Amino acid sequence: MATLQLDQVVKSFGDTQVIKGIDLDIQDQEFVVFVGPSGCGKSTLLRMIAGLESTTAGDINIDNQRVNELGPAERGLAMVFQSYALYPHMTVEDNMGFSLKLAGVSREDRRTKVMEAARILQLEPLLERKPKALSGGQRQRVAIGRAIVRNPRIFLFDEPLSNLDAALRVQMRIELARLHEELKATMIYVTHDQIEAMTMADKIVVLQGGVVEQVGSPMELYHHPRNRFVAGFIGSPKMNFLNAVAEEGSAQGVTVRLPGGGSVSIPVDGGQVSEGQALDVGVRPEHLRLDDSGPLKAQINVIERLGGQTSLYVEMDDELITLMVDGDVAHRVGDVVQFGFDPSRAHLFSADGQALQSLTRHPLASLTRQDNRAASEAEA
Repeated sequence: MATLQLDQVVKSFGDTQVIKGIDLDIQDQEFVVFVGPSGCGKSTLLRMIAGLESTTAGDINIDNQRVNELGPAERGLAMVFQSYALYPHMTVEDNMGFSLKLAGVSREDRRTKVMEAARILQLEPLLERKPKALSGGQRQRVAIGRAIVRNPRIFLFDEPLSNLDAALRVQMRIELARLHEELKATMIYVTHDQIEAMTMADKIVVLQGGVVEQVGSPMELYHHPRNRFVAGFIGSPKMNFLNAVAEEGSAQGVTVRLPGGGSVSIPVDGGQVSEGQALDVGVRPEHLRLDDSGPLKAQINVIERLGGQTSLYVEMDDELITLMVDGDVAHRVGDVVQFGFDPSRAHLFSADGQALQSLTRHPLASLTRQDNRAASEAEA
């Protein structure tokens, strides 16, 4: 397959700069996900890699070859869009093989490639059907099959699951992960859904305002976000933020005063923190726990019972706080609850949104799907 390098890539539309000097290295066989809110530049960046948008400045290199001036067909890439864009009058087999027909590939070779792609995608019983006779998930698999038969150097996916219902999105996530394992391909995937990013990626690229906020494995971004934006974007439900005031800071940790007057010491490098400094404590909903002696107290506004888990929503200092607790908790709306958290699970952010460096490294922070594959191969 292929590697990809972006070197200070910039894209402007008139006077508006939407991609602001991005550097990025993608290794062979990596599954990389671009994630971020609407308007962050992720789809524009993908289209630049594909050659569908020109670069204003910087270099795009595929296998160490500069491709800025090459057209989409010359880059050896295949793109799967949000829209299936299947020919309604053609069968599944003809849709999948149409690009090969245009390229002059013989009928026998086309059928061989289409049948192999159909086997991988479990489309063999559907080859004689037309798109109108397929479900949304089946149509998307045909669109992916159309990309597979071209044997591209890199697969590009632009929010391919957005048109599917929730159950199909889960199924297709699993199928795409399986497809990556079988093809051992380099894949770049764009989504605004951080759950898709967390479950499929070897490496996540978090974008905001045309800038890369952080690059790392899913667990790296979950356990060690670089700033408040990444911390609030990665994880579902999103991280809670509590207004706090520094009481004492040192290289060994920071003691902060929480809303309600309680104090807690958080193991981060606080060498630059001064007494009285305003800070934000970040704690994920799953790391808050009900505790009659906890330092935090609030009234329950809303309860969502999800079966195995229950979400409690409380308000503190005009901030909505979410607790993920056991599904059988007996509390009701209006109850006042006390709660706390393990300080080693908490994050601390300065007024400019930057995270203070944690003094503890989570053991799974660097784990990727590639590590899992390597471990399985070693055991075999």
